[in-house]
Amino acid sequence: MFETKIERISEPNEKEENQIMDVWEQSVRATHTFLAEKDIISLRPLVREAIKSVSFLACIKKDQENICAFIGVENGKIEMLFVAPETAGAGLGKQLCLYAINELGAKYVDVNEQNPQAIGFYEHIGFKKSGRSELDGQGNPFPILHMELK
Repeated sequence: MFETKIERISEPNEKEENQIMDVWEQSVRATHTFLAEKDIISLRPLVREAIKSVSFLACIKKDQENICAFIGVENGKIEMLFVAPETAGAGLGKQLCLYAINELGAKYVDVNEQNPQAIGFYEHIGFKKSGRSELDGQGNPFPILHMELK
């Protein structure tokens, strides 16, 4: 079914970048129901740039070729963690998250307040709410919960 091997991506090539963007978009459409189409479109270039610039980027492939989950970590913070909807619930997100915590020292994550599934996931891992911002990183009215591993 899944290789479940975490594979670091030092510099994503075009194929990897496109697969990561596909996973991101599928996941966002499945879990970020508060976003309008225009919001998703406006986020695409920001996400594409983030996957190129994050200091640690890794993925899990559902076979030798196709990425089905990925994580990006920067300075002890999980900046992105997305799992393709068809693989949700298989433990891939947890595996990536625990790797980030145990191997990279990740202790922080920001989560959209309107994404209760993600909040529950991180709380289950051990993260606790440490703050809240009324606006997201782009200044949009999508509140962000700041969470910290205690």
